[in-house]
Amino acid sequence: MGLLDNFLHRKQKKEQLGKIGEKKAAPVVVAKEKEAKHVPAEKQSEHKVKLSEKSRAFKIFVKPLVTEKSAVAESKNKYSFVVAKSANKNQIKTAIEEVYGVRPIGVNVANIEGRRVRFGRSMGRRSDYKKAIITLPAGKSIDIHTGV
Repeated sequence: MGLLDNFLHRKQKKEQLGKIGEKKAAPVVVAKEKEAKHVPAEKQSEHKVKLSEKSRAFKIFVKPLVTEKSAVAESKNKYSFVVAKSANKNQIKTAIEEVYGVRPIGVNVANIEGRRVRFGRSMGRRSDYKKAIITLPAGKSIDIHTGV
């Protein structure tokens, strides 16, 4: 129905413009003023900082990597995550601290190339991703399996 909508839209425009020689006054649009609530500057800055730090941390982690190999590595305090392609080791380390409250000993990062797969006669390719393996100190652990 896109063609019919286009026709009706043009017809309405012509009616608004009127005849060629006639000039009509442009409609006046009055914007409503928003009621501003007064919030102290100290609270505004704290609120913005908290949201921006948390949102950055959660954008770095795409999902936990749950495989047999990663399950065995968890017994050695090594946790695997799929992270954003643009994330570096320092950003991943600070994100772990913010989200889980544990300071990691080390962060290893690997760029994984997507595998080639078949869909019937046609060939396809899985997406590339970045994997981070986080090593935690002895006695510390995080729960990545809740909600999986």
